[in-house]
Amino acid sequence: MDWSPDRKLVWADFRASPDPASPNAALTSTSIQADFGFSNKSLTFHIRCQFDKNKSWVRVRNDYILSHEQGHFDIAEIYARLLDKTLKEYKPDQGNIGKEVNQIYEDVMHRYRERQAQYDTETQFSENAPKQREWLKKIVGELEDLGPYSMYR
Repeated sequence: MDWSPDRKLVWADFRASPDPASPNAALTSTSIQADFGFSNKSLTFHIRCQFDKNKSWVRVRNDYILSHEQGHFDIAEIYARLLDKTLKEYKPDQGNIGKEVNQIYEDVMHRYRERQAQYDTETQFSENAPKQREWLKKIVGELEDLGPYSMYR
């Protein structure tokens, strides 16, 4: 399912069976995919930010946990927008376009994975309610700040 400002996650989206080895209340599986093309000294690209219904699962169903999981999906959208911004600002060097674009993608994905882990660590997987509220406000602000890069779809 593609990220959309008009469509928030619902528990029915979480179709996988819970991981019996995990203590988590839920797990959100997201991805940022990008296709690149090069022609006439220009870069073309298409980005998708998606939630994987078949890899996401839930054990504890309540609005509080769902908002935490939505936060994970929203963080993915932030990094899809950052990827769009970075690629739009990129000035191709004719000889190294493929290598440089792949490096840009890897750098953004590394920061994305770190940010997802930071979100869980600082909120203690949503158990720290004040930090959870702080993070959700921060996420909303970053989505707004990156609004000009939301039309990558």
